[in-house]
Amino acid sequence: MSEPLVLLAEDNPNDELLTIRALRKGNIANHVVVVRDGQEVLDYLFGTGSHSGRDVSVLPQVLLLDLKLPKVSGLDVLARVRAEARLETLPVVILTSSAMDRDMVEGYRLGANSYVQKPVSAEQFKDAVQTLGLYWVLVNKVPSAP
Repeated sequence: MSEPLVLLAEDNPNDELLTIRALRKGNIANHVVVVRDGQEVLDYLFGTGSHSGRDVSVLPQVLLLDLKLPKVSGLDVLARVRAEARLETLPVVILTSSAMDRDMVEGYRLGANSYVQKPVSAEQFKDAVQTLGLYWVLVNKVPSAP
């Protein structure tokens, strides 16, 4: 079994850095792949575009998905992911600054496993990401890809 992988979809460099630091400080030694727009998330998961030829049978342990991504929105990414049988059990955690009820409702309707609003303070953000990492990477169990 290969090392568990976190796929981080984040276009904000500051949030990306905070997330990676929090995962590392939480002693989560996972490999983190960062994609910076919705199209790149899809390319990674489907082995297309800049990720052409990637072994798509190797799935991330969890996808941390921002909603406000360039090119393809996070909600559109989630809809595409859940429409693909091979990805239907991939844990998707929406990690976003959006506090809008409609985003949360739509995220869950489309099949998100969790919705986490990014805390404002750096310390709260770090704590939230460490908790997410511990649960989704170390505690949660996912079936093998079909």
